[in-house]
Amino acid sequence: MKNKLKLLMNSVAVFGALLLLWQSVIWIFSVPSYMLPTPWKVAQVFAARLPDLWASTLLSAEAAVGGLLASIAVGVLVALIFARSRSIRTLLYPYTILLQTVPIVAIAPLILMWVGQGLLSVGVVTFIICLAPIIANTTQGLISVDDNLVQLFLMHNATQGQILRKLRLPHALPYLFVGVRISSGIAVIGAITGELFAGSGQVGRGGIGYSILYAQTQVQTDYLFALVIAATLLGFSLFFAVMFFEWLALHKWHESALESRAEA
Repeated sequence: MKNKLKLLMNSVAVFGALLLLWQSVIWIFSVPSYMLPTPWKVAQVFAARLPDLWASTLLSAEAAVGGLLASIAVGVLVALIFARSRSIRTLLYPYTILLQTVPIVAIAPLILMWVGQGLLSVGVVTFIICLAPIIANTTQGLISVDDNLVQLFLMHNATQGQILRKLRLPHALPYLFVGVRISSGIAVIGAITGELFAGSGQVGRGGIGYSILYAQTQVQTDYLFALVIAATLLGFSLFFAVMFFEWLALHKWHESALESRAEA
């Protein structure tokens, strides 16, 4: 408990130092407000336009969560196929790397052309950017089971389905959550990137990415900063939601969660 309180106090102190540095830069270099607004001005805009920010964040959250859930479903299915067949894994696994190496901004216009403008295309962009970490981590968890344990199951005449349910899937669960944690952070990036190309609403009332474009054309720098803060809070929310579900699934039996409980 003391460690958590100390960590919280340190985080608040770092946040205060960053705000002071931000304000000092404006004072020292006389930066005009249209280029860099003060923290107080951004806080005022954030409070004044909270309904707009909330509506934009909900739209982006819808695309981010939808794309993330779809990537979990497809990623686990692909990982199961890869774990079941070494030949398929050897043949196709390198191509999943393409999902990480191809810049999403390069294929976003193609997705917009194929799927059409709106929330669906934004979700597809998010899905693509989230998929590779889940496939890679889940596959690693499924295939890295101790062979002695597999042989023990086989000695007791366990079927491949029983080995999968009772040994490989529980063993892969922590790996899956690592992939989901990574993807939860980049899901927001995917949603905002998709909205920059595809949009997801009416003028001035779209998701965070669409609102960023709108604020940029209106030179509303303070509102741009407020949108960045909203995007950051959305990313934190997704990340901690995944950590909560990870704790729910692992805290009674897995070493990593047991260790965290002991430290508390």
